Amino acid sequence: MRVLFAGTPSVAVPSLDALVDAGFEVAAVLTRPDAPVGRKRTVTPSPVAARAAELGIDIIHAARVDKDVTARIAEVGPDAAAIVAYGGLIPRAALDIPRHGWINLHFSLLPAWRGAAPVQRSVIAGDDITGAVTFLLEEGLDTGPVLGTLTEAIRPDDTSGLLLERLSHSGAVLLAQTLSAVDAGKASPLPQQGEVSLAPKLTIDDGRLDWHQPALAIGRRARGVTPEPGAWTTVNGQRAKLEPVLLRPEVQDIPPGHVAMNGKSVVVGTGSHAVELTRIQPAGKKMMNAADWARGQASLESVVFE
Repeated sequence: MRVLFAGTPSVAVPSLDALVDAGFEVAAVLTRPDAPVGRKRTVTPSPVAARAAELGIDIIHAARVDKDVTARIAEVGPDAAAIVAYGGLIPRAALDIPRHGWINLHFSLLPAWRGAAPVQRSVIAGDDITGAVTFLLEEGLDTGPVLGTLTEAIRPDDTSGLLLERLSHSGAVLLAQTLSAVDAGKASPLPQQGEVSLAPKLTIDDGRLDWHQPALAIGRRARGVTPEPGAWTTVNGQRAKLEPVLLRPEVQDIPPGHVAMNGKSVVVGTGSHAVELTRIQPAGKKMMNAADWARGQASLESVVFE
């Protein structure tokens, strides 16, 4: 089967590799244009574009699928299109090109967490189980009938980055299996069933920790926004980045946001019990161990996170 692959970030690369390894003819890759990366803002190909170049696959760079891009897809003549985190909407004219349609790998158990940040929202919400599905893409937001499903337990120490990494590999297998079933005429699309929840893209503000919330909610949010957009707080009016915190239910009676030492650990009060800082990056400095940061403070009694 001749396939067009659409994807952009690193989590889509395992799926591209899986389709090639499964013997599909990946005729072209659709990905977003090269973009500035890092502090030096070096213009860099997307991870999918870089991998496609290594594999010798033709690349279509496009921030949006307009008439010209749709015409290029038609020239490719795919039997099916596989899409994993491409980062743009596919219009009806392009959806109608492959005879088997567009098959989307999505990292949630639809209809839960429809949208751009399903893994992050799942971790923040405290879900115990998540997963991935393949479904037929429609013009609606992640509304199409489901072709395949897998489940994945969310571990207590999972960040969204760790969880998404696991799902990117297991989901790649699911995508290849789904395309094989479609090619063999054995796929059976089923309507989505269950309660709908939405997972809009995270913003910088989603990473701000509210120390008046319970420790459990703070821990979930810190893990859910790691690595992007990252957890943060303010100290003396300046932003400080934080890596995920640890729950310390045995440490009580510290006011929300107040910082203290508990043995060799740096703890912060919340709306319930304390949490332990692991690493912190003060404004203008590098990420450092929390204990090293604490030793550099004149007095922790005057330090309050806001």
